[in-house]
Amino acid sequence: MQTLFIQGRALAPEEVDWIGGLISAHPEWGRFRLSIHIAEHWNWRNAAGRLKDMAARTLLLKLERRQLLVLPARRRGGGGSRRAPAPGADQLGGWTEPLIEAELGQLRPLRVGLAESGAERQLLAGLLRQYHYLGYQRAVGENLQYLAWDGRGRPVAGAIFGAAAWKCAARDQYVGWDAPARQRQLFLVANNMRLLIPPWVRVRHLASHFLGLIAGRISADWQAKYGHRIYLLESFVDRSRFRGCCYRAANWIGVGQTQGRSRNDRAHARSVPCKEVYLRPLVRQFRRALQNPQSQELTYGSSPVL
Repeated sequence: MQTLFIQGRALAPEEVDWIGGLISAHPEWGRFRLSIHIAEHWNWRNAAGRLKDMAARTLLLKLERRQLLVLPARRRGGGGSRRAPAPGADQLGGWTEPLIEAELGQLRPLRVGLAESGAERQLLAGLLRQYHYLGYQRAVGENLQYLAWDGRGRPVAGAIFGAAAWKCAARDQYVGWDAPARQRQLFLVANNMRLLIPPWVRVRHLASHFLGLIAGRISADWQAKYGHRIYLLESFVDRSRFRGCCYRAANWIGVGQTQGRSRNDRAHARSVPCKEVYLRPLVRQFRRALQNPQSQELTYGSSPVL
């Protein structure tokens, strides 16, 4: 077996054997304890010093899918795979009415902030489950969740940014990545997994304004939470449903289409509708940052690189 590159880590054959031996030596351990032990053994931490036990757990799952080891049975019921029922209006705090139909300026002061409290995250998750065409389960790995509130304290928009797609030909060509550089630097790209303007909010230009406000702060927010900056945002727009106008208005760049596979489909086994690929560079020298891991701190600006 050759060295594998999984979950951003080069994995030698002897390390895979060590994990298999660990499972055999401790049959009483569950997946959670295994992932903690592996991350601690490797001192596998993010730039903020936090143990990357979730990355270790995902690595274990990928090794099992490649039939390189057999994990112990799940002990917590695989809670992440169960979808919670869509909430009613009472569970959304009564925010489904009255209709908000106004000019953008009438919502000011518009406040955009991270959904950090349990109540805010529950509100955003409920809105996405009820009104986003893709639904929502929960975000795993590095992610940031945002809510926008109008001057009267009403939530008017929400978004989630998380891990970038493993491969995207249009994006990778635009960045100028080869495979090794992409594997090393992909964590510096964030994917706009969900964007929602609730159906009772009818305000022109709100979506693009919301995206612009997020672009101005997300890298610093990522640095504060995870210990590293973000240099590029990506999103995939289903053109059978949307035209991508809000992304273009917010200085995102259309760079092509996907090839009809899901964002993490490395085996080319799933066929999905082709989507338009939009990118939003956050620094002028974003290509240098994404191609060279030794790049120094770069200057942030509001204008994308065309």
